[in-house]
Amino acid sequence: MVEEFSRFRAQLEELAQKLGLDYFPVEFEVVPPSFMMEVAVYGLPVRMPHWSFGVRYIHQLVQHRMGQSRIFEVVFPGNPGRAYLANNNSLAENTLVCAHVLGHADFSKNNELFLRTQRQVGHRIVELAASHAQRIEQAIDAYGNDRVERVLDAALALEQHIDLNLHLHRGGYTGEPGRRAEVDRDRPRGEFGTRFGALPGEEPVKRERAEGTQRAPVPPRPETDLLWFIARYAPEMDDWERDIFLAVREESFYFYPVFACQIMNEGWASYWHARLLREAQFLPNDFYVDAMKTHSDVVRPVAADHQVALTVNPYHLGFVMWDRIVERGGIDAARRILCEEDDFGFVRNYLEAELADELGLFVYEAKRNGEIKVVDRDPNRVHEAILAPKFNYGSPRVSVTELGQDGSMVLRHEHEIDGRGLDVERARKVLEYIHRVWRRPVVLHTLDARGADTTLKIGDAAA
Repeated sequence: MVEEFSRFRAQLEELAQKLGLDYFPVEFEVVPPSFMMEVAVYGLPVRMPHWSFGVRYIHQLVQHRMGQSRIFEVVFPGNPGRAYLANNNSLAENTLVCAHVLGHADFSKNNELFLRTQRQVGHRIVELAASHAQRIEQAIDAYGNDRVERVLDAALALEQHIDLNLHLHRGGYTGEPGRRAEVDRDRPRGEFGTRFGALPGEEPVKRERAEGTQRAPVPPRPETDLLWFIARYAPEMDDWERDIFLAVREESFYFYPVFACQIMNEGWASYWHARLLREAQFLPNDFYVDAMKTHSDVVRPVAADHQVALTVNPYHLGFVMWDRIVERGGIDAARRILCEEDDFGFVRNYLEAELADELGLFVYEAKRNGEIKVVDRDPNRVHEAILAPKFNYGSPRVSVTELGQDGSMVLRHEHEIDGRGLDVERARKVLEYIHRVWRRPVVLHTLDARGADTTLKIGDAAA
């Protein structure tokens, strides 16, 4: 089986390149299903240790044993890319998965969002995450498991709270205390530096700007990158604690495109695995039939026959949309869309009313008694219902608005933007996690589940 898979893989790659797929090399590894599940749950082959991953593993295991979840492959974009295939897949299934992975690799190399984040994080996330895990193990040895776990509790509770509009390696706010040292550090040195400093008007301008901006508030505007803000401004954080926060943030940057482009990415990979297998004349006929049965399982709607689906299968939706785009505009038009869009633009611009109607998409309300009511089939409402769980990395939009005189950090839930209330008890738990590392009062202004204004505060003011 290994030799046959290697032969088919080489032939598929040759065909993919002939058809115009452009991707970094992909390293394939066939592994046991238990390892596949661990990688899928942890997100990486080696990652920082934390109890929350164990909870996710149990959930995934239950789903798997109930027949509601099967993992065919796990892919990590990069240069090279990494792909893990289960050794209990049939040869036909792993051949299809190989074609699917090549579609993913083409997408991640050419999509602008993937390109932007990988330029910042780097192309070797597996090695980077292993380095993070090693440093955290060293911290456990030095400071004890309980202390490290408290920091990880806070950092992982905030892992979606980053700002992709700003650089991964951003500096502090312009004009904050301590900025003068940075201004002086950046000035030219040596003989040229002496003449530079003697230029008319140069010194007063530099001093005025540095001194004037030191009085600017922190943050100068609402700050949504909570991981970065806490790592930089927590008053009593140790360096190893800041390191953990920044490690979680770095990995979160890497995973954002996977989250934000899921419909596009899975649909593109499904389109190409179907096309590659269809044009792979070297595959035996019965082998092709078996592979396409797997394809049908992957891209089918969540519901079958006359049932009504209340969730959207991203493989199915993305596959149908790409197939329609290629049919109408050709592969070059599809590739332009691939480069420029994420799921927000893709769904809003290319899920047309006609196709939404064909797919039977609708907006519904679910009552507590189990009653389901269809409330709208308007395509714009359908778009927003599909995209709502993706807004702000799937988390409430919360920003730091000010630091109090007592060192307290004031947070505000921007419910006007994300249109949701918070589970107060869950929010309180997250604030408790944050308070353990901020070590000053933490205040959150939000709405509860009923839409009523609520203020939560953890910790007392310092004496």
